[in-house]
Amino acid sequence: MNKENMPEIKIGVVAVSRDCFPESLSVNRRKALMDAYTKKYGKDHIYECPICIVESEIHMVQALEDVKAAGCDALVVYLGNFGPEIAETLLAKHFDGPKMFIAAAEESGDSLLDGRGDAYCGMLNASYNLKLRNIRAYIPEYPVGTAEECADMIHEFEPIARAVVALSNLKIISFGPRPLNFLACNAPIKQLYNLGVEIEENSELDLFEAFHKHDGDERIPAVVAEMEAELGAGNKKPEVLAKLAQYELTLKDWVRDHKGYRKYVAIAGKCWPAFQTQFGFVPCYVNSRLTGQGIPVSCEVDIYGCLSEFIGTVVSEDAVTLLDINNSVPADMYEEEIEGKYPYTLKDTFMGFHCGNTTSGKLAFCEMRNQKIMARSLPVEVTNGTLEGDIMPGDITFFRLQSTADCELRAYIAHGEVLPVATRSFGSIGVFAIPEMGRFYRHVLIEKNFPHHGAVAFGHYGKALYEVFKYIGVPVEEIGYNQPAGVRYPTENPFA
Repeated sequence: MNKENMPEIKIGVVAVSRDCFPESLSVNRRKALMDAYTKKYGKDHIYECPICIVESEIHMVQALEDVKAAGCDALVVYLGNFGPEIAETLLAKHFDGPKMFIAAAEESGDSLLDGRGDAYCGMLNASYNLKLRNIRAYIPEYPVGTAEECADMIHEFEPIARAVVALSNLKIISFGPRPLNFLACNAPIKQLYNLGVEIEENSELDLFEAFHKHDGDERIPAVVAEMEAELGAGNKKPEVLAKLAQYELTLKDWVRDHKGYRKYVAIAGKCWPAFQTQFGFVPCYVNSRLTGQGIPVSCEVDIYGCLSEFIGTVVSEDAVTLLDINNSVPADMYEEEIEGKYPYTLKDTFMGFHCGNTTSGKLAFCEMRNQKIMARSLPVEVTNGTLEGDIMPGDITFFRLQSTADCELRAYIAHGEVLPVATRSFGSIGVFAIPEMGRFYRHVLIEKNFPHHGAVAFGHYGKALYEVFKYIGVPVEEIGYNQPAGVRYPTENPFA
């Protein structure tokens, strides 16, 4: 996918040392860390601050200026020994970007005199001082390790840092208010500003005007040719491609002209009920194409769904999709296709569906069709433009970041998979399986009032997403997940 709509992260590594410990410990351990990282992950995304080992506030200023001058977006504070708790946390305070703290383990039982660094202890003081100064920093699950282990920790920090940086440079562009009877995805925008995200809200009439300004655009034939090549034999509605190409150009030009000072963009679009009759098509296929190109587009003006998609795209560096947590799997279908073949109960399964916004690269097969649900109440000819097909089998992460009606951040994450089971249905759709989904559905999704839209990343990214949500300020008690059997949810009836 095109990665222009997300940041390339450069991580600065600064080693610190407490002045009553040998500075050589931090010097040598930093060198070993950098050697381990570059050997395994390369040199493209990492920078070693050579100015000094930070022991004092003066050293802190020197190191800060150096990593800034080197263009670092994120910071790793590496405790080569116990570390200076004031200087190291001031470094984190004054660095404008995501930061991480890790610490060196002792190397050998034969070097526990002058070779003992006590960074295990120093990490406690660092965490205490970070809290005193209200500084957010990422600390891994077990933050003390060998050079190789710390290199792996830095690598795991990269998608977290990438997401935090991306959010601080994101603008969400929305068109129109939520459709009637779609209050579920509506939420206050205040938390967007708290996250550092900008939003530009526009009227559908503005979009309609911009669309018609692209009538006869000379670029339309080239986009139509791209669409024809992508769809192949699935091009069942060729008569609508020119309008879809015109709409795609409209959105891309809008992004170009309205990005402003922001680097990255996501779109919360309107698709009904008046869209079809006025534009003459449904926008699903265009939404799927932009999402596949790294510009997430949510349906039904779902602003926090759009935000969730963007986070998933940046973390996974891959296309995501937004689906309704839609319908149960029929018992006869479960018995024929799933039971005994996969380790899931009927209640672990459900179908994820949307009209056709999933990019073709994430579908096992696809066809350009008309939208069946809309065609029940509208002329069929204005409902063309949706991309239908079964979602490709494989691992997925189902997740969402949401603001509550009273402006509190809340999220959920669940690992699962799309099963290789034919859906026998319509839209962009798949048979999903998440362990203990039935309980998760009741005691997280329903209990915490989450809307019906969930973002889907194609792979297991729960670990990084959990840390991103923590870092940006979602209270840990408000990050729901599918708890294993035997672990009771607070609202679960113990007698059930």
